[in-house]
Amino acid sequence: MAKRINDHISISDALKEFVSDNKLQKGLDKVHVREVWNSQMGPAIEKYTTSIKLERDTLYVQLSSSVLREELSYGKEKIIKMLNEELGRDLIKKIILR
Repeated sequence: MAKRINDHISISDALKEFVSDNKLQKGLDKVHVREVWNSQMGPAIEKYTTSIKLERDTLYVQLSSSVLREELSYGKEKIIKMLNEELGRDLIKKIILR
């Protein structure tokens, strides 16, 4: 019977390797951005958010309230900073509110 080589690797490392080997990070980022937006912006803003889409380094957020869209446009830089801190890296460079 052949000898087994037991190289121990943590599940976390195995998943990271799987994600990078299969180029899944962009898809995971898109899902994670939605979750972070909803958790950081709160239920009041989540209620008026109809669509969130991440393309390259730009986050497109569609809102059903023009008043809320105007209010959020004044704090875009703060929102970008807050979302990137929660994501753990500088993923978002620009936000477009629609």
